[in-house]
Amino acid sequence: MSSALPANLAKIVSRFKRKTDPKQKYQQLLWYANKLEPMAEADKNPNNKVHGCVSQVFITADYIDGKVTYHGDSDAQLVKGLVGLLINGLNGLSPAEIIEIKPDFIEETGLSFSLTPSRANGFLNILKLMQKKAKGFAIALNTEETQTNKSKGNLSSV
Repeated sequence: MSSALPANLAKIVSRFKRKTDPKQKYQQLLWYANKLEPMAEADKNPNNKVHGCVSQVFITADYIDGKVTYHGDSDAQLVKGLVGLLINGLNGLSPAEIIEIKPDFIEETGLSFSLTPSRANGFLNILKLMQKKAKGFAIALNTEETQTNKSKGNLSSV
């Protein structure tokens, strides 16, 4: 069982738990796939590519007002649904909150039993890239704060 999940991710897990039929779970994934906003072709580049996926998967991240917003796409509908699930669950969280999420919540959805090993691995790789992008924001923010404190003569956070 995963530790306390952020509210949006907990709602998603709860939705999947209520669906007992694997076909219903797949339909829910397809719903998330269809809910994704189209991704700009320019964003489908090597910097945003999820490695280790059989499908083509791309994730971008923006950091605005202390929160991360993701966009993503895949050429495979079920994988696109996994992308949508993660985007809906993680958008609006702080980098620190995203970094702390453990992937075991996928077990709670019941999807792990329905996913092929390559799709399950793809899911983990998508989450890892999202966390890597969040960590990049956290590092940049920490560096910026350190430089600001040094310029003010305040070294307490260094």
